[in-house]
Amino acid sequence: MPDMLNPSFRGRVALVTGASQGIGETIAIMLAREIPLVVLVDIQRDKLEAVAERIAGIGGRASVQTADVSRFDQAAAVVEGVVKENQRLDYLVNNAGITRDNLLMRMREEEWDAVLAVNLKGAFNFSRAAIRTMIGNRFGRIVNISSVVGVMGNAGQSNYSASKAGVIGLTKSLAREVAAREITINCVAPGYIQTAMTESLPEAVKKAFLEMIPMRRLGAPEDVAQAVKFLLSDQAAYITGQVIHVNGGMYT
Repeated sequence: MPDMLNPSFRGRVALVTGASQGIGETIAIMLAREIPLVVLVDIQRDKLEAVAERIAGIGGRASVQTADVSRFDQAAAVVEGVVKENQRLDYLVNNAGITRDNLLMRMREEEWDAVLAVNLKGAFNFSRAAIRTMIGNRFGRIVNISSVVGVMGNAGQSNYSASKAGVIGLTKSLAREVAAREITINCVAPGYIQTAMTESLPEAVKKAFLEMIPMRRLGAPEDVAQAVKFLLSDQAAYITGQVIHVNGGMYT
């Protein structure tokens, strides 16, 4: 069973999109230490099942749900199933994201559309599917994962930057819509985090990134997960519509 170190999480149900690897996997595992049920969502079932096994190994409980987050019908079906089985969905972490990097003058329309569909529309789809239940229960927490490039931009990532800036706008607007129902909507904007993707970068690129970061190191997925867990907890009950930057001082 989860440790239940924080009474905020007793009896709750969480859903994490993009939970098959990287930051999403770390968030899901951290939450599963204290939340009785974490629903893992991604398109990669094999990887999700591996994460669920890791969660079971620490005494937690996870449910695996495959879905294309860019499809509202699939998002709605996942949320409907979770609510039907558990009569609740308390926490939603919209983490799923992809990149299709290119200079704008070379960017294909499908590269633009794919990134916006997953990163921004995916957050809209799951938020819209979950929010009615949260309103009915007069409780809910949604944390959207944006990015430092959503506020400062980055050459070759106009699609990714636009999608992550849009996530911030979505967060701030929805927060105003549902605050009176004791529902908080916040955003975590990671900087350069040490993942499989950043590990594969050339050394020269890594060095250039590090020079942009005052702390002179990449962040860890756990740094992001801790911020997410805090925003889901009762300790953050009066925080909504905010962007929490986890970037080692890269952007302030």
